[in-house]
Amino acid sequence: MYKRNLAEFKLIGLKLANKTTNEGGQSSVDCGNLWQRFELEKLAELIPGKLSNEIYSVYFDYEGDDTKPFTYFIGCKVKKDTEVPKGMHSLLIPSDNYYNVTASGKMTGCITDAWKRIWNSGINRTYHYDFEVYDERSKDWNNAEVEIFVSTL
Repeated sequence: MYKRNLAEFKLIGLKLANKTTNEGGQSSVDCGNLWQRFELEKLAELIPGKLSNEIYSVYFDYEGDDTKPFTYFIGCKVKKDTEVPKGMHSLLIPSDNYYNVTASGKMTGCITDAWKRIWNSGINRTYHYDFEVYDERSKDWNNAEVEIFVSTL
């Protein structure tokens, strides 16, 4: 785990229609359904102005801490002047300080384990924008690596 500052960037992709919550496993269902749609409709291939093939999943607009409702987004990093295609949304991730945590192992358990470490770490979280970055290292679900960025003071 290490702290770093990231510059502002823009994403285009899909956003949950309503907020979700970690209560009762609801976010696993809602976020999983959004991922299925993103993958089945091959939306990463349809996003214009992409800067890379990385896919970002973003947790934001928290109503408190990680036990409260939040909004979820999946998309790709694009040039700031990229127009948003019909049926998609854009999200501007502001410049901020982040703790960077690497999730390693078998998917999706390694992601769950990494978030449990974060929740129990004592990191002074701001609950602004937290996100996961899926790149080439996450393709092998038996031995994946995913970068997680958690907004902090």
